[in-house]
Amino acid sequence: MIKLTSNGVYLVDGKPAACADLSPEEARKNTIAYSIMNAHNVSDKEGAMRIRFDALASHDITYVGIIQTARASGLKEFPIPYAMTNCHNSLCAVGGTINEDDHVFGLSAAKKYGGIYVPANQSVIHSFAREELAGCGKMILGSDSHTRYGALGTMGIGEGGPELVKQLLRNTYDIKTPEVVLVYLTGTPKRGIGPHDVAIALVGATFANGFAKNKVLEFVGPGVKNLPIDFRNGIDVMTTETTCLSSIWETDDVVRKHYAVHGRPEDYRELRPGKVAYYDSMIEIDLDKMESMIALPFHPSNAYTIHEFVANADEILAGVEAEASKKFGKCKLDLRSKVKNGRVLADQGIIAGCAGGMFDSIDEAAAILRGKSTGADYFSLSVYPTSVPVSLELTKIGATSDLLRAGAVIKPSFCGPCFGAGDVPANNGLSLRHTTRNFPNREGSKPGEGQLSGVALMDARSIAATAANGGYITAATDIDYDYTPHEYSYDRSVYEKRVYYGYGKANADSELVFGPNITDWPTQYELADNLLVKLAAVIHDPVTTTDELIPSGETSSYRSNPLRLAEFALSRRVPEYVGNSKAVAAVEAARRNGGSPEELEKVFAALGGKDLMANTQFGSCVFANKPGDGSAREQAASCQKVLGGFANICYEFATKRYRSNCINWGILPFTLAEGAEFPYEVGDYVFVGGIRQAIIDGKEEFAAKVVKADGTVEDITLYVKGLTEDKKEIILEGCLMNYYKAHSEDNV
Repeated sequence: MIKLTSNGVYLVDGKPAACADLSPEEARKNTIAYSIMNAHNVSDKEGAMRIRFDALASHDITYVGIIQTARASGLKEFPIPYAMTNCHNSLCAVGGTINEDDHVFGLSAAKKYGGIYVPANQSVIHSFAREELAGCGKMILGSDSHTRYGALGTMGIGEGGPELVKQLLRNTYDIKTPEVVLVYLTGTPKRGIGPHDVAIALVGATFANGFAKNKVLEFVGPGVKNLPIDFRNGIDVMTTETTCLSSIWETDDVVRKHYAVHGRPEDYRELRPGKVAYYDSMIEIDLDKMESMIALPFHPSNAYTIHEFVANADEILAGVEAEASKKFGKCKLDLRSKVKNGRVLADQGIIAGCAGGMFDSIDEAAAILRGKSTGADYFSLSVYPTSVPVSLELTKIGATSDLLRAGAVIKPSFCGPCFGAGDVPANNGLSLRHTTRNFPNREGSKPGEGQLSGVALMDARSIAATAANGGYITAATDIDYDYTPHEYSYDRSVYEKRVYYGYGKANADSELVFGPNITDWPTQYELADNLLVKLAAVIHDPVTTTDELIPSGETSSYRSNPLRLAEFALSRRVPEYVGNSKAVAAVEAARRNGGSPEELEKVFAALGGKDLMANTQFGSCVFANKPGDGSAREQAASCQKVLGGFANICYEFATKRYRSNCINWGILPFTLAEGAEFPYEVGDYVFVGGIRQAIIDGKEEFAAKVVKADGTVEDITLYVKGLTEDKKEIILEGCLMNYYKAHSEDNV
């Protein structure tokens, strides 16, 4: 189905071919990705881009912190369209009034600064961006990792909130010119195959080997024309799970029609690679050979064909159980009990969000279930259309009634099932979801309290086939059904009646409305001459997700309150972390107030210099092999900083966005050499002398020392590579907020 070519390839007249006419350096400039990024680049330095975006998008987990940070840094008005959707904390009963307090703050900010405010349950963030913000050749920055609109000719990038703050303050997104991967599509998917089948296969082929990491995926080829726009969008949004930076597709009449249907024909233009374009690597996808897929817990890359999985379910699920046991210890997951007479019985089906809730997927799922029943047993099916316009059209064509008659439940536009805040399955449940992720606890379970369930990702079509088969996992390609796609009609009037369109209408006299949970950031201090950190968590898992660094679900209600949210940091992976970090912070507070804590005296005695204490900052540190896969949420880093964290040590960062979040919060992003050992434990110390001057001097290699709990001292080499001048200064100032305060005259 998928073939990877790691070496560079030319695309000549739309086909992979040899070429001697242009050098790779020149032909690289003929990719769609390069042409769009270069058009938004204000840097004249070769290989280093400084990007200004056309629009921004955030949801209600992130926009409060973004606006608070920008406000503290001199924000006067939003310089570009900024859409604030309310699709994550939509369950306003959770946590008392605080979710709705955030929404009221968001509307007040839209009025004061000139923003676009989308009320709860009107649309999920990425649906609204597709419907109202995207345009061929544009770039959109979102504070959500699934900011992907490449199928609409728009390069979307998901980053942590501080990067949006930079754009609000008319600064730039700084990045090395990324490599571009050719994704060459051929063939036509057969009946029953949907976008999630292709996406799961793509993620399975590219995640573990890092094939697409921090690169741009560019989709072209004869297979593109055979995919409807929702099919393209459904693949595109899942490219995030490959850890790529962004994505872009060639455009055609299908895309032209999308913009015409949405009342914005002027936003269409044809995008194609130049006659000769060069790509750093290639992924070939044969759509003819695509099979119905399933991604088992605990990652979208844990991919199998449904046929392969069902045939070997007991053995495969034993592996999932073993992984759960390793991660969660005494909390057991028993999925092999779902295997019954050669079939696998699931407990729940969910079709939702920016990946699953689109019109075509729900329309076809309804066709599969027409005249059938989901049954009156344990299996249940919930469907969340991605926006009110989509829901309205599904109602008009009768798809909603077909689903309701079959026993499905139709729910409002909400991202909750994707991050554990909606339709949480029962303990030991197996949930099938057409959503973006199935990380541990992403479904809402709490293993620390003895609650554990699992999510498998599947396409809406196979979920519907499973529902029609009493909950037994079934590939949609194995059933007969009649389906004639409906033409989609977009009714913008529902937004005109509810959405606040305030761009260009900033009112400086309008007051922000604060709820009691909305608090300012605690004081952060600049980097000292020397750095001493104590290991508060040591994680040797192959990958550590942002969901583990700061859990999703019920914690979302506290995203506007840095101190309360920090209490949840690593709570579902290393429950001792918060206590460990607080203890370190208490010692640092005593030192900063002129004390000479006994703990530090012992460490500096081992280092041979008690006099270093006055010029040494003391904080906590997380070690993880490869941290930061998953969400763009900056709280994965900011919570560590709020608790007194000053460093991450790892072999590599899973994503650019998490490393950026660390830098923007003044957390030193240390890496180790490949193959270097890290045999140290919680309670050991790492000392980096002269760190401030070394950062100023642009050094990338640091001779550090480890002081073990028994007082022995060992040498270790740490690295911080590729810091730009701005990033150096952010680290020196202690965080991005301090950096902007230091340059407040530039932001007025």
